[in-house]
Amino acid sequence: MKKASAKQVRYAVVGLGHIAQVAVLPAFEHAKKNSKLVAFVSGDKKKVKELAKQFKVESSWSYEEYDECLKSGEIDAVYIALPNSMHKDFAIRAAEAGIHVLCEKPMAATTSECQAMIASAEKNDIRLMIAYRLHFEEANMRAVTEIQNGVIGEVRLINSTFSMQVKTDNIRTEDVKAAGPLFDIGIYCINAARYLMRSEPLSVMAMAVSRDQKRFSKINEAVSVAMKFSEERLASFVCSFGAKDVSRNEIVGTSGRIILEPAYDYSVPLKIVIETDDRLIKHQYPRRDQFAAELLSFSDCVLKGREPEPSGIEGLADLRIIEAILKSAESGKEIKLDKIKKTKRPTEKQVTVHPPVKKTRLIKVQSAGRE
Repeated sequence: MKKASAKQVRYAVVGLGHIAQVAVLPAFEHAKKNSKLVAFVSGDKKKVKELAKQFKVESSWSYEEYDECLKSGEIDAVYIALPNSMHKDFAIRAAEAGIHVLCEKPMAATTSECQAMIASAEKNDIRLMIAYRLHFEEANMRAVTEIQNGVIGEVRLINSTFSMQVKTDNIRTEDVKAAGPLFDIGIYCINAARYLMRSEPLSVMAMAVSRDQKRFSKINEAVSVAMKFSEERLASFVCSFGAKDVSRNEIVGTSGRIILEPAYDYSVPLKIVIETDDRLIKHQYPRRDQFAAELLSFSDCVLKGREPEPSGIEGLADLRIIEAILKSAESGKEIKLDKIKKTKRPTEKQVTVHPPVKKTRLIKVQSAGRE
C-alpha cells in the first residue's frame, strides 16, 4: 500500500455545509499532530472568503475546478462533506488522481456506487474511509466492551429510536437520491446494531409512513425496521424526521441491559446505563470532538499505508441493508440479505478523547432540525 512521506496529511474539505462548519473544520485544531487543513472546495465564494479567514486557509477551488485541485500537488486527501448523491463522483475523481478519501456517511446513494468507490480506491492504491465517528466515541465503544466481556450475558435484543423535527426547506426533504430519515439518521441505528451484534443481519422487514405535510411530500416521514441476526437475535429501530429529538439505544441481554441516551449525538454529552441483577452503573461522557478522532485515525492510515476502519466495506454493508429496507417497505415482505465480505469491527482501542471544538461563526448555513 502506498504511504505518504510527510508527517502531516494535507486535506481539502469538499463542501462547506453545516456539518463541515460546526464540526469538521474546527476539528483540525485537535488533529494537527498528523492532519492539516489547507484547502476548500465549494460553490459559494462568500463562504470560502469568510471561512478562509477563520481557519487560515489560503487555497480554494470551485466545484468546477475540483480536478484542478486534485492535481495541484497541494493536497494529499479530501474530506467529502457533500450531499449524499454527490459522494461517488467526487470520491472516484479523487482516487483516480491518487488522492486519499475520507467520506461522510452514508457512503453513497446505492450499493453499486459504493462498489465503484471501493474498486477505484483499490485500483489507484489510495485509502478510503467512511466517517463513522461513533467508532471512535467513548460511550458507544464502552458498550461494545461490556458486551464482549459478558456483562449483560448474551445479547438477544437491540431497540433504538433516532428522531428529529426536520425543517421544511432542508435538503434532507428534497426529492434527491439518498434523502430522507433512513439515509440520514437511520444509518446510525443500522451501524450500531451491526457493531454491537458483531455480525451482519440475515434479513429485514420494514414499514414506512408519512403525513400530508410539505416537508414530507417527497420523502418518508418515518421508517420502522426489524433486522434478524444469527442465533435468533433481533434488532429493531425507528427513525423519523417528524418527531421530538430522541437519540436512544437499548441493548438487552440474557442477564442485563445497556442503555445509551443520548446515543448518537456529537454536540451534547452522551450517557450510558449498565444494569444487571446485582449492579447499576450510570456514567455521563462530556461533549467531545468526535471528528478529530476520525481525522487522526485516517491520517495515520495514510501515513503508514494501512487499511482504515471503518473502510469502504463498512459503508457498503450499511447501504445493502438500506436497500433491503426500502424494498421491504415497498413490498411488505421480509427481504433476505446475501452474505457480504467480513468487515473489521470497531473496539474501544480506537477511542481517542479530545475536548469539544470551539464555537465558530457560521456562514450561510443552518442546522437540519428545528431550533
